[in-house]
Amino acid sequence: MAEEVWLGGVHAVAALLKTEPERIRELRVLPGAGNERRRRLAERARRLGVAVASATRAELDRLAGPGHQGVAVRCRAGAVRDEHFLLRLLEELDHSPFLLVLDGVTDPHNLGACLRAADGAGADAVVAPRDRACGLTPTVRKVACGAAESVPFVAVTNLARTLAALREQGVWVVGLDAAAPRSLFEVDLAGPVALVLGAEGEGLRRLTREGCDHLVRLPMAGAVESLNVGVAAGICLYEGVRQRLARGEGRCPAPA
Repeated sequence: MAEEVWLGGVHAVAALLKTEPERIRELRVLPGAGNERRRRLAERARRLGVAVASATRAELDRLAGPGHQGVAVRCRAGAVRDEHFLLRLLEELDHSPFLLVLDGVTDPHNLGACLRAADGAGADAVVAPRDRACGLTPTVRKVACGAAESVPFVAVTNLARTLAALREQGVWVVGLDAAAPRSLFEVDLAGPVALVLGAEGEGLRRLTREGCDHLVRLPMAGAVESLNVGVAAGICLYEGVRQRLARGEGRCPAPA
């Protein structure tokens, strides 16, 4: 039987209802007038044939943890993909691959933030090693605000080997390293690219660093030496978005 998890939060629940409603077993919602977003989610769930029931705040706290925003779903846990999925994905894309690779990120809040940034930037997948790194825990899913359900998360056995496979497929591998001679803003990110970030403090491991085509740094003009990996991922991803849009290759829709 597939593992089931409770996922809370308006954005996370909305994303799952939109992308994979078949995974949802039931929806619990805090009753009461005055919250239009919760009402719309409950209505959408009923239209999709999902069972909807009311719950107290204490029940939602117990099921989905604090920060549920008055709504939670019991659902089949999203699949973690592997190397074979990643290679198939590269073959099927109709645009230049845009990937985020995380080397040894163990904090679930950081992984959730990276997934959220990857979703917003239109990344095709987030890749991480299977061992000595955080997986898709309930905390990750909550922090990601639905991005754990919309961005493929690929857990690989050997990250160095995966980077080599990406390079063989024509993907430029760009690693973030504080000691790199060039700035992020000096490298071409508009084509097929995988942005590689390491864990806070430790940075990229040696084999990961050696598997990069380019190493770049973020200019740091203040007193701090580095940024949170979620913040750094957002900066790198959106520099890639900026360059891709300027080249006419971006996938971000215009504002409605």
